[in-house]
Amino acid sequence: MTAQEFKRLFDQYFDAIRRYIYYRSGDQELATDVAQEAFMKLWEKQINYHEKENVGLLYKMASDLFVSRYRHQQVEWEYLKKVELDFEDESPEDQLEYGELKNRYEEALGALSEKQRLVFLMSRLDGLKYYEIADRLNVSVKAVEKRMTAALSQLKQKLS
Repeated sequence: MTAQEFKRLFDQYFDAIRRYIYYRSGDQELATDVAQEAFMKLWEKQINYHEKENVGLLYKMASDLFVSRYRHQQVEWEYLKKVELDFEDESPEDQLEYGELKNRYEEALGALSEKQRLVFLMSRLDGLKYYEIADRLNVSVKAVEKRMTAALSQLKQKLS
């Protein structure tokens, strides 16, 4: 696809794809980001120019990107639900104890090696399976298991 063909596609279909994502999300900024990312992915693929096929591919890519972002956001919200605690029923001693435990946890996380911390957070916060982590980090599943075992051991030791 030449630059002129890409520009023609962009000028003709960008607003339509952005509106499509906006109708699904209700978020103008997200819709613009997803539409731009879809066009960038199409440009990076450097496929042959066939307008109808390219437009269909753009809609599919934009839809997939939106779903991916939505799922990621759901994981973040689920994590925040777990983290948010209601201190209204807690005594001042409980609040103080929680604050101390939180500080110790953060210090223990900081003491982990970068590789261990990355594997631990990808597993616990992102909810990724070991094989998914291994794929993203380009390491073996055994390496992920070893790092996770070491991280959990150190955290247990520091928090006990």
